[in-house]
Amino acid sequence: MTEIRLWNTRTKRKEVLDPVVPGHPKMYVCGPTVYDRAHLGNARPAVVFDVLYRLLRHTYGENNVTYVRNFTDVDDKINAKAAETGRPIRDITDETIRWYHEDMDALGNLRPTHEPRATDWIPAMVAMIGRLIAQGHAYEAAGHVLFRVRSYARYGALSGRSVDDMIAGSRVEVAPFKEDPLDFVLWKPSDATQPGWPSPWGHGRPGWHIECSAMARELLGGAFDIHGGGIDLQFPHHENEIAQSRCAHPEEAFASIWMHNEMLVVEGKKMSKSLGNFFTVRDLLDKGVPGEVIRFVLLGTHYSKPMDWTEERVREATVALHRWYRLVGLTVPASDVDAAVLHSLADDLNVPAVINRLHQLANSGDVPALRTAMTLLGLLDTAVPHWARVDGFTEAEAGLIQLLLQRRDFARQQRDFARADRIRDMMTRAGVQVRDRGIGEAPELVRLPHFDPRQLEEVR
Repeated sequence: MTEIRLWNTRTKRKEVLDPVVPGHPKMYVCGPTVYDRAHLGNARPAVVFDVLYRLLRHTYGENNVTYVRNFTDVDDKINAKAAETGRPIRDITDETIRWYHEDMDALGNLRPTHEPRATDWIPAMVAMIGRLIAQGHAYEAAGHVLFRVRSYARYGALSGRSVDDMIAGSRVEVAPFKEDPLDFVLWKPSDATQPGWPSPWGHGRPGWHIECSAMARELLGGAFDIHGGGIDLQFPHHENEIAQSRCAHPEEAFASIWMHNEMLVVEGKKMSKSLGNFFTVRDLLDKGVPGEVIRFVLLGTHYSKPMDWTEERVREATVALHRWYRLVGLTVPASDVDAAVLHSLADDLNVPAVINRLHQLANSGDVPALRTAMTLLGLLDTAVPHWARVDGFTEAEAGLIQLLLQRRDFARQQRDFARADRIRDMMTRAGVQVRDRGIGEAPELVRLPHFDPRQLEEVR
């Protein structure tokens, strides 16, 4: 079995994945707060951990991997949108979850094993908060329940921060009822306009951090293998998850490996509405950028490094995928996963190295290995996507045309322009006119009246 090594943010080193339940890895990834469309930065963790999910399924078997990604559907941003629009909260969250699924599906992401909504797990959160109070790690004040940060000696170990240095400049909410400025909310009161549930501390709703601790434990158990999310969640969200989970159940390990993807910028600048460079996944899809191209660009930088979304990278991704789809559009036998591809993926998801290997496979003509690797990366489903297909021809004819276009591309890359022109001219005589377009665009193909597929065979 392939040995998978992953960088553990908590221990600051690569570690071999050794599932708590042998042969059955379990992973929890923090999902979206559902009040609006997913922006491009939201898509990066979805794609990164989808690749890890695919690798785990390949290594351990599709039915032996449990992947949980939650929906935060109780939050002040959702409440504010409901107040602004006059719409019921459930309508907003249902619609936003549907949007999220549509957009992530378009990027080639598999659905997780479980996608719990926070509002379906309130009793589990109330029970965990009760344990924290009983053990002296939490207290009730002014209708709130707060976690005593200083009661957990290892608080700050994940993010590398000391408790005494955290207050200045940190994302903490200062309130007069807190014993310590760092203490964070586990439960807060709700008025008549806000969603709420009964609890021993009155009608209210959970704080943000408690939901992931409760749902992860309920769906994955007290000890599981991987906890993932964006680097922006490392502190305070993940730090708080560890503290409340380990204090509520000190006999349980919670997550073994913590993984964080770095942030995304656009043309070297932080994505911001004020800069005019903020866009959602749906914005890109509606502008005609295919989901496979978006996925390819997101995977082109290692997940642990900041990623720069640029128009040049979109162009390069489009060129590469057009070329590869021409090849894999042919009917080819199945192949085992290429050893170099699997080695790079197992080495802390080194997808940029995998992409380099795919270029090598394409150049060498190893189409079966190329197709299998593209499928493992989520770039190819059962068929070539419609935007990359050769229209107006049968599947067999399209396969021949794709092969000839690939040979023409290779000749041009070798600067053998005479051979490239001969292939084009022979295709024209066979009844397929090739009209080159802009850089990065697939050529336009015109089926001429005298088209004869038998002559394509002769060109081949």
